[in-house]
Amino acid sequence: MTDDKAFYTATMARVYASQGYYDRAADIYRYLLEKAPDRQDLQQALVEVELEIKKNQPTLPPNLSLLLDKWVKLLIRYKRLQKLKKLQGQL
Repeated sequence: MTDDKAFYTATMARVYASQGYYDRAADIYRYLLEKAPDRQDLQQALVEVELEIKKNQPTLPPNLSLLLDKWVKLLIRYKRLQKLKKLQGQL
């Protein structure tokens, strides 16, 4: 996004949100709220955009750490087996 904050308007934020650019819209709403923190319409719009951001984030499986741990252990075993095969070939 451009650094020219002259284009940071509620209308531009709504356009970005309608096109699915929720992060950009949220940046604009935050900037506008710094200038006018009492504007309820901007606060509500930011809440809605942040909900869309959260909704669109990929979720990780709950057992991802267990799967990663298992994968690392299997990788270590594989490396050990490779070393053993190499040593057997030298005998």
